[in-house]
Amino acid sequence: MAAASNNQPLLEVRNLRVEFPTRRGTLLAVDDVSFDIAPGEVLGVVGESGAGKSLTGNAIIGLLEPPGRVAGGEIRLEGRRIDNLPYEQMRKIRGARIGAIFQDPLTSLNPLYSVGRQLVETIQTHKPLSAAQARTRAIDLLKEVGIPGAEMRIDHYPHQFSGGMRQRVVIALALCADPRLIVADEPTTALDVSIQAQIIALLKRLCREHGTAVMLVTHDMGVIAETADRVAVMYAGRVAEIGPVRDVVKHARHPYTKGLMGSIPSLGVRTDRLTQIDGAMPRLTEIPSGCAFNPRCTFKGQRCLVERPNLMPAGDTRAACWLHDRGGVGAPILKETVDA
Repeated sequence: MAAASNNQPLLEVRNLRVEFPTRRGTLLAVDDVSFDIAPGEVLGVVGESGAGKSLTGNAIIGLLEPPGRVAGGEIRLEGRRIDNLPYEQMRKIRGARIGAIFQDPLTSLNPLYSVGRQLVETIQTHKPLSAAQARTRAIDLLKEVGIPGAEMRIDHYPHQFSGGMRQRVVIALALCADPRLIVADEPTTALDVSIQAQIIALLKRLCREHGTAVMLVTHDMGVIAETADRVAVMYAGRVAEIGPVRDVVKHARHPYTKGLMGSIPSLGVRTDRLTQIDGAMPRLTEIPSGCAFNPRCTFKGQRCLVERPNLMPAGDTRAACWLHDRGGVGAPILKETVDA
């Protein structure tokens, strides 16, 4: 796999901080988030609504809604810092080096133009091709993403495609300039389960064949388990746990991740009751001191109320939880419960 053969990360996010200035003060929406994605790797970013997943993705592609802003940290693409670039420079990078796939394909497609016109214009914006060459490439892209009868359908309008087919067109648009990174924000949420599986398989194949890095933002752990190589679990603007997807799914180390995993029903396993996490994600104006998860955590100790944990080694993953503090000053009496 490309990710294993190339140790140089394609995307590096370091201590990312996203703020929203308001009349009542500044709200911290993404707080000190760091991760890498290697070429050919899919990093899943998962969490409840309000966790900061989409804001992290939007910060990377330079599409934060004002007054949101990157207030700290660095984002590097292939070693080049991109978070401090002027809008026009970032717009060129967003089309050529970074592709974006959003939840609703209709937000990415202009209903007044045929999909072929939109593909050809995008290709010609980023590649020195004639109209005929760009059209040939557009047809090839539609075939690659599984649109049957691409030669004819290229002249159809978005409303003439089903939801799943529109999402394939959006993926073709994202691939127009052979981007090195694709940020996919809930790309399968609005689709039936069978179509979801097809889109997931398509993203995995394109990632492997093109050596593209993919950041897959979703709230669906099933999609993550099927698609991602590694997963970052976000909570209240921070990464609660990050590691290989198999380890996070099978041996979650953060109490929040354990709750997420326990809430997923398993086929073939009879369970009287699924695990639930009491409470709700805190609002940005009400994030508690210490560990943000402490009001909902059944494992909390005194330290969790006053000190905020950073990511630390926890088995095969890294978790932001004092239970895994090597110094043993977290909540040692509960450690065997987490290791069980």
